[in-house]
Amino acid sequence: MGSGAHSGSGFGRVVRAPFEGRTWREFGYLMLGLPLSTLYFSLAITGVSLGAGLLVTFLGVPVLAGVLAMCRGFGRVERARVRGMLGHDIAEPAPIRAEKGGAIARMGALLKSGSAWRHVLYSVIHFPWAVFAFCVALTFWAYGWAMLLYPLWFWVFPAFTDQPGLQLFQNDDYAFYLDSPLAIAATCATGLALTLATPWVVRALTTVDRVLVCGLLGPSRLAHRVSELESDRGVVVDTAAADLRRIERDLHDGAQARLVALAMDLGLAKEKLTEDPRAAARMVDEAHGEVKIALQELRDLARGIHPAVLTDRGLDAALSSVASRCAVPVRVAVDLPSRPAAAIEGIAYFTVSELLQNVSKHARARTAGVDVWKSGERLLIQVADDGVGGADAVAGSGLAGLAERLDAVDGVLVVDSPAGGGTTVTAELPWRTATA
Repeated sequence: MGSGAHSGSGFGRVVRAPFEGRTWREFGYLMLGLPLSTLYFSLAITGVSLGAGLLVTFLGVPVLAGVLAMCRGFGRVERARVRGMLGHDIAEPAPIRAEKGGAIARMGALLKSGSAWRHVLYSVIHFPWAVFAFCVALTFWAYGWAMLLYPLWFWVFPAFTDQPGLQLFQNDDYAFYLDSPLAIAATCATGLALTLATPWVVRALTTVDRVLVCGLLGPSRLAHRVSELESDRGVVVDTAAADLRRIERDLHDGAQARLVALAMDLGLAKEKLTEDPRAAARMVDEAHGEVKIALQELRDLARGIHPAVLTDRGLDAALSSVASRCAVPVRVAVDLPSRPAAAIEGIAYFTVSELLQNVSKHARARTAGVDVWKSGERLLIQVADDGVGGADAVAGSGLAGLAERLDAVDGVLVVDSPAGGGTTVTAELPWRTATA
């Protein structure tokens, strides 16, 4: 039953495709593309040829700069067309900034801009593609609908001409006309097949247009990567600032407050030492207990910054230590050929630590498992439990924050948590070997 429903849904999609707004917008995009591309091609070729020819004089420089600026304007039009008619939003390329003011500096920045020259390239190479796409789309569209509707208009031939129907071919004295019921039905069936195929042909043609616009008129891969790194740097800075605030808060509200109280207690014990030695001894004993608690808080805080066991013995021992403090039994398996770089090792440790905290607080699990291994040039971490599931890395959640921190180092976090089916979180980090 499921297979039949799926098949019926696919058939319905094919039948609806010729009448969908998306199909008509994509067809309109291809039809409009030819006149626009003809204009782009003509102006770009003329302008570049004129500018190159005038480079023997200074006039060639402003002409070429003007052509580049004009082609960037064409790019804005094309991105708007793709956004409005194809529903695909393409980011603007980086603006062209001159290091110093003045027209000469702006022209120099344009001439050195790879983005501007890609716009010129688009204006040139899109023209032959636009001709091909226009002809293919229009041929499929026109022949498909004309043949599909042939039973409705073939009467025009016997009514207004001396032919019984549309003449398919003629050989000497023999001519074949589409006038018999069988020929009309076959024509209609062929038209139906072409009409149903046309939306997918048009969609394939516009996919090539999307690739061209995205590759030549959008930001370069380098610019996109720089933008990603700037965003990731912001995440790292925010995370570091939040960690510093947490450490300051823990010191102020925890160990520092306890040590201040301890100093006051010891001062009172000192005053009572001569008057009431027993009371003083009791106060010193209480202070001794406070010292132990303060030391434990400082150890926990130091462990939260960077545990000594991770530095001394590596991930296996450090994760086993974290697992021993989890509220449920945790199996730990670390299979690494060598120790990763300290930064990656630290991120892996804190990732597992935070995930095991989630298991303790929210999962209601009976058991959990931690697996760490290397695959190619990636370090993979998987934390699984048999709890209630339903975890979601939505914005604002702890998992979302963890995913942002991993993304800042080109890592990935994948959460699989069906309701009632336990939770499996897989983290992937770039592998970098520790330096001696």
